Amino acid sequence: MFWERVRRAREMPPEEKLLAGARLFDRSCRIMSDGIRHQFPDADATHVQEILAARLALVRRLECLP
Repeated sequence: MFWERVRRAREMPPEEKLLAGARLFDRSCRIMSDGIRHQFPDADATHVQEILAARLALVRRLECLP
């Protein structure tokens, strides 16, 4: 099954790959937001977005480390 998914991804035109990447990022953000809501059940939508933004910023900083 994994290799079938790899094959299909390799056959995708570049514009579909770009859209797939954006969809994957959106899905990841929704999953992270769900986790934040679970961790902070009293947080409103604005606070959840602030925490998500802070975590994404941390990931970006960590990716830039040597």
